[in-house]
Amino acid sequence: MAAPVTLGGIVEQNITETGQILPESTSGELKRPQFGTRFLTDPRQVFQHNAWDNVEWTEEQEAAAKKKVQENSQPLPQEKQEDFDCRANEYWNEFYTIHENRFFKDRHWLFTEFPELAPQCRLNQDSCIGDHRAEDSEPHGLEQSQGQTSEVAPLATVDGDFPGSSAMYRILEVGCGVGNTVFPILKTNNDPGLFVYCCDFSSTAVELVKANSEYDPGRCYAFVHDLGDEGAIYPVPDASMGVIVLIFVLSALHPDKMQASISRLARLLKPGGVLLLRDYGRYDMAQLRFKKGRCLSDNFYVRGDGTRVYFFTQDELHDYFSEAGLEKVQNMVDRRLQVNRGKQLTMYRVWIQCKYRKPHTQPPETQE
Repeated sequence: MAAPVTLGGIVEQNITETGQILPESTSGELKRPQFGTRFLTDPRQVFQHNAWDNVEWTEEQEAAAKKKVQENSQPLPQEKQEDFDCRANEYWNEFYTIHENRFFKDRHWLFTEFPELAPQCRLNQDSCIGDHRAEDSEPHGLEQSQGQTSEVAPLATVDGDFPGSSAMYRILEVGCGVGNTVFPILKTNNDPGLFVYCCDFSSTAVELVKANSEYDPGRCYAFVHDLGDEGAIYPVPDASMGVIVLIFVLSALHPDKMQASISRLARLLKPGGVLLLRDYGRYDMAQLRFKKGRCLSDNFYVRGDGTRVYFFTQDELHDYFSEAGLEKVQNMVDRRLQVNRGKQLTMYRVWIQCKYRKPHTQPPETQE
């Protein structure tokens, strides 16, 4: 199999974050191809398709990836790191000012990966019990750690006067950007009992969400929030969310702030509620393409536009969620080989996908 080829700002806006180059239907809409049906058995045929599922790395490839990361891991001076941290809001505002809503595509793949967001999961809770992908996760290229079955939090109202307080089912997306997750959820779900909250560090991104013609204050509430600020107050009470969604957002935080952020989000979940995450995995193509002078700390980098990104392992994420008192439902690595047939390039992507649930009964506190 060909060695990984890294590309400098390769067309990330032209492929989904699950790594698919989506074909168009006859109506012009993008269709999500079925996972797990395309395997590369003959390396000579690598350029016959745009993507291959369930791609295992050779020992040589993994060694080469580790070596490349080590070579480019000299951290920047502390004063520069502090500058990127202090100006994080500025960099993200600049990003959305430049790209507005043109950079990322709507994440319609979410309903396949996370059926908890689909309408039938509210109308018929039995259809959401159990991990829908547990039976066929390996053919889909996902290495799954054994976990527990998934349940959607029971429908209930929460006392108090806050946006969406009368809703029967609440979803919060943290790091919503310009709405590439929120609007597909609202379009797909017509249940009047659903209310969706979305927040972002960037005030520019939140304003773009509110300016979207599909934004309905009767069904959605967008607000500015710094996930990394422990003291920042959410406009909803604890134990009020059925689902919390983190899609490529935790990796943007400084590693020192990740545990406290996850623990705070766990408090927002009602018993039985689930936290859904998809983010960058260790040795993803995006990590391997970073050059010297971009490393902030181990596996933590700054992009050319000043935004930052971390590359996780399964164990790291499991430790964060477990420390926050959440139970594992799913913790998987998604490895995919993408191909640029025109330029004869191969691109190896690595993502991690997690589902963790808040138990119905919390363990008693340890007495000193």
